[in-house]
Amino acid sequence: MAGQYLKRMNFLVVEDNAFMRILIMNVLKALGAGEVRTASNGANGLKELQNYPADIAIVDWEMQPVNEIEFTKTVRTSDDSPNPFLPIIMLTGYSEMRRIIETRDAGVNEFVVKPRSAHTLFERIETVIERPRPFVRF
Repeated sequence: MAGQYLKRMNFLVVEDNAFMRILIMNVLKALGAGEVRTASNGANGLKELQNYPADIAIVDWEMQPVNEIEFTKTVRTSDDSPNPFLPIIMLTGYSEMRRIIETRDAGVNEFVVKPRSAHTLFERIETVIERPRPFVRF
């Protein structure tokens, strides 16, 4: 069902690894996504959101100068956030429970451990579209 909607959706991919950034962008396009923009770190991702109406953000955990947790907290709580309810899917190479809890508490909607398949990423996108979970907002 979500595949029908992807062509009308704008995605923001925030990933510091250029190879992964291009890979995720290509997977989204192959799944039929509408516009996909990218940012090389959390700070650039926050700037991009000021001018780009993303429907879903897919964000890496480890980035400098702004990591995924700081990115999410800023999106959720900043007075100048254009969309505090933006669905955020976090991608990470870490699967420890403390990290999952930390991301949940920051306001992340979904969590994907890398490396994963395009199908797994699609399932998370489908979840935030069709069965959105509430998130923590401070």
